[in-house]
Amino acid sequence: MATRAGLGYVSPTRSTSHNSSCIINKADTGPPESHRYYLARRTALEMLRDRGCVVDDSEINRSLAEFRSVFGDQPDPDHLRICAPFSNKPSKKILVIFCGPGEINKAKAIQILISITNKDSLRRIILVLQDKMNHFARTVFNESQVKVEIFPITELFVNITTHVAMPKHEILTTAEKEQLLKKYELADNKESDAIARYYGLEKKQVVKVTYNSKITGSYVTYRCVV
Repeated sequence: MATRAGLGYVSPTRSTSHNSSCIINKADTGPPESHRYYLARRTALEMLRDRGCVVDDSEINRSLAEFRSVFGDQPDPDHLRICAPFSNKPSKKILVIFCGPGEINKAKAIQILISITNKDSLRRIILVLQDKMNHFARTVFNESQVKVEIFPITELFVNITTHVAMPKHEILTTAEKEQLLKKYELADNKESDAIARYYGLEKKQVVKVTYNSKITGSYVTYRCVV
């Protein structure tokens, strides 16, 4: 035993207990609902920034504790709304609406649209859903004068674009796209793909995709949204 002690031996029981206490100390013991909203709102803010909107870094970098101090342990979804202007055209904005629990039906969909003021300044509306949305509600949003995008809240717990295996995506301007079409045949990218949804891409937009990893090396490809 003296030899083991001299080599810095730690008994398995003591080591396991120490590691468990470290994990417990790092775990969030607060209300899960506020944690879910915190993760989804942070990704939504990053998504707006990546689409060219003006977003304050302090909002994105806000800690969970700071989020709870501002919005509370049981946040009111209406207080979580984000309305961000585009940096190149401040008169146009994207509005993010967090929907509370319960299925979104036709009546709720109409209520949501009625609650939105200054619709003329909006280019997009993003709805973050906690529960399902029925067919009739989707029809209401499809007929809206402003394009409505729908994200289940679980899709926003993690920002997919920051994953180490995800290549860099850059949206081309119209001029860059026309020049590229003259040179290359482009692969298709569906409008419903996760990355296309993250950036709010529309049909016929072209994306430059840059891969850079130890396995594939560095290379560039282009995709057209269909």
